[in-house]
Amino acid sequence: MKKVLVTGAAGFIGSRLVLRLFEQERGVEVVGLDSVNDYYDVRIKEYRLRELEAAAEAHSDCRWEFVKGNLADKALIDRLFAEHDFDVVVNLAAQAGVRYSITNPEAYIESNLVGFFNILEACRHSYDGGKRGVEHLVYASSSSVYGSNKKVPYSTDDKVDNPVSLYAATKKSNELMAHAYSKLYNIPSTGLRFFTVYGPAGRPDMAYFGFTNKLLKGEKIQIFNYGNCKRDFTYVDDIVEGVLRVMRKAPARRQGEDGLPEPPYAVYNIGNSEPENLLNFVDILQQELIRAGVLPEDYDFEAHKELVAMQPGDVPTTYADTSALERDFGFKPHTPLREGLRRFAEWYKEFYG
Repeated sequence: MKKVLVTGAAGFIGSRLVLRLFEQERGVEVVGLDSVNDYYDVRIKEYRLRELEAAAEAHSDCRWEFVKGNLADKALIDRLFAEHDFDVVVNLAAQAGVRYSITNPEAYIESNLVGFFNILEACRHSYDGGKRGVEHLVYASSSSVYGSNKKVPYSTDDKVDNPVSLYAATKKSNELMAHAYSKLYNIPSTGLRFFTVYGPAGRPDMAYFGFTNKLLKGEKIQIFNYGNCKRDFTYVDDIVEGVLRVMRKAPARRQGEDGLPEPPYAVYNIGNSEPENLLNFVDILQQELIRAGVLPEDYDFEAHKELVAMQPGDVPTTYADTSALERDFGFKPHTPLREGLRRFAEWYKEFYG
């Protein structure tokens, strides 16, 4: 992997992926693209970018270029591909969030559909003129594609035709679009269904981060489905390790019985495979926030908790079957929830003082 494009490079997963590339890939050239929009606190994105600049300076054999721009800007995407012969493309840029998709659907169409289409087209034309082209496209999907699937754990062999949010529908669409381009143009592509990613410098719209902000302000936190939800919380560094391993091993190109290429296409779950009840999750979070000094030891949590009904777009359980990831890459996420929340709480204390 000498030349890599990472979209969403100022994002939670993207920034940590670039850091790991600097650490593990000698002489790597990374181009990072991000719109740095204000969907959540821009200061966190700027903090991540500063970390990347410092890491690039510390690894002088690596090259780092950051481009601020929108995935839906086709001219920009085409220019980047024309200027750089990317070996690997990792598309992590997307409009995230289930609930936000209910009130702001246009953002999801622009970024998740139009933007991803631009990436696919650029990968397709990277082979023009007999060039080697992109050797592997890796892109973020989501556990949301499983919708209200009652069979657990969720397997990539399950049918996922019943999304319960527009966000989930766009992610399933990404998988379908990638499959079509892999079949038509022989582009090796791998989709990764992430399960509830958390950790330091994460997204404030995620439950653990939002709960912390509200508790610090003395506001009540709402626990949906009256506390009867379970989530397969996956620590961000486990996600990044999975992405790195997948990047290095593209699906093989093969000829089918019909003489046409079989699509070099794959989809994997990346999750901790240990669903946690939300009430237990909140209990561990509060203990770690006290331990890190974010909240006082005498904080009255019971007075700040409210059990409420399920919200539109939510599902009662997420639970990843990672057997395919273990089989093909010898890896399974393993960070315990308490350890991950401890690292988050310590970062929160440092970042917000």
